[in-house]
Amino acid sequence: MPVKPLPNTGAVSGLKETLDFFGDPSFAQRRFETYGDVFATKLLTQPIVFIRGERAINDLFRQGELLEGWWPESVKQLLGSRSLANRSGAGHKARRRVVGQLFSSAALARYTPSISGLVDELAEELTSAGGPVPLAGRMRRFAFAVIASTVLGLDPDRRDALFADFEIWTKALFSIPLAIPGTPFAKALAARQRLLKRIKDVLKEGRNQGGLDLLSGGLDEAGIPLEDDDLAEQLLLLLFAGYETTASSLSCLFRALLLHPEVMDWLQSDVMATGWPATTAVQSQKLDATVLEVMRQTPPVGGFFRRSLQAIELADVAVPANSVIQVALTPTATSSGTDLTEFRPQRYLDGSFGQTLLPFGGGERVCLGKALAELEIRLMVVGLLQQVQLELEPDQDLSLQLVPSPIPRGGLMVSATAR
Repeated sequence: MPVKPLPNTGAVSGLKETLDFFGDPSFAQRRFETYGDVFATKLLTQPIVFIRGERAINDLFRQGELLEGWWPESVKQLLGSRSLANRSGAGHKARRRVVGQLFSSAALARYTPSISGLVDELAEELTSAGGPVPLAGRMRRFAFAVIASTVLGLDPDRRDALFADFEIWTKALFSIPLAIPGTPFAKALAARQRLLKRIKDVLKEGRNQGGLDLLSGGLDEAGIPLEDDDLAEQLLLLLFAGYETTASSLSCLFRALLLHPEVMDWLQSDVMATGWPATTAVQSQKLDATVLEVMRQTPPVGGFFRRSLQAIELADVAVPANSVIQVALTPTATSSGTDLTEFRPQRYLDGSFGQTLLPFGGGERVCLGKALAELEIRLMVVGLLQQVQLELEPDQDLSLQLVPSPIPRGGLMVSATAR
């Protein structure tokens, strides 16, 4: 087929597009319907090419050597110049290989009993609360406790101190990068410095009870040990990678189950038959299908960025060199014979859904925390549903805040009783 020119929204300053982007959950969907699966627009004066669909995304992955990672300026500054997210080429691959040991199969097996214990602690906290509890907030604390304790080996007091600064830092990742005193970005920069100091203090102590011993002696491809400043920035990224996506997925999963009690009942039989506390990976086809359906409807990473080093073609559309490309991960409704607005995990068991899902991104920059997130989600579902009966509180806002990851706006208020 002949190559088509790149459709463009015609945005000049990008101001209205930016306001729509942050205020309209259907921002990309509306424009895809108008311009097709590949189109260009402008956000905060930055030209951006949006793409969706298996063909365009597969074309992108096939031309990986012509791409590099890219992030908005706020993310670049808050992650740091040494971070994996801001590296490309050999420097990126080498550090990813080293720090990826924290999420290997052997590492996950080591973490499983500790994660099960944290699930039990949350179940006890919920049932003893004596009133409604914001489950989304509890899931955020749980996800952070896992990554901070299993990887960094922090005790609860030090973990809580780190969490307070981490929340300040996380909330400004996708913000206007103006370091004016009092702005979220300025507060996040200050929080970043405190976080890095605490992480380096842990590295200097050398008595870690978590997973950092897996990195000991880790060398990059040039044979140079990772210095503490370098490693601290990688660990800051891993805290985010192992926390934000997990917290979002857990909140969205329980939101979906509470909104669809028939799915909760369908899943419950498998959950109750699973041994607890878990010491190994949880096996359940129904649970796997439920997790996939939540990831399909509310992927924890709504998209990811690349920059084209040369001109490329995506789904027969010409994309110029030096284009910033945002990949939208929500599947298209036209490529499946079933209603994709319906929450129906059974679609993965009856063969009615055949699309490829990329809820944690894809390619060589797939989210490092993916394997840990999947482990936590499965352990949480089994452990919590076996021990706790949850009910949604009435009259709350269950719509989703989408940036930096989907989370119920009203906190997902629930009442909990012991089973």
